[in-house]
Amino acid sequence: MKTLKRNKSLFYYAQYEGKKPIVDEYGNLTGEYERVYSKPKKCFANVSAAKGETQTRQFGDTENYDKIIVMENDFQIIDEHSILWIDDLPKFTPEGKTETPHDYEVKKVAKSPNSVSIAVNKVEVAYGS
Repeated sequence: MKTLKRNKSLFYYAQYEGKKPIVDEYGNLTGEYERVYSKPKKCFANVSAAKGETQTRQFGDTENYDKIIVMENDFQIIDEHSILWIDDLPKFTPEGKTETPHDYEVKKVAKSPNSVSIAVNKVEVAYGS
């Protein structure tokens, strides 16, 4: 029942693709790395309003998360390394890059025979991250 079409909300996700080294203005490696993600993609799923006691047990009592996303079991693209735009949908430049930083990160993914539940945390990301 949680994956009925009328219960679904729009959000965007991007998958982790790896990391690339950061270079300074002279072209020297700094020893730091920048995480690289795919272009944000649209998705529809049931996004909870906030965490609750019955949902806490689903991921364990010690996990700290803000919302749960529930979707059909055949959608297994989002993993623990993905980032999401749930409350603030991304705005895109003409080149296709996002101007809006992501506002959620995946904490845990729980799969069952009928659905996939994803616990997500709210994050504060500086512009351009």
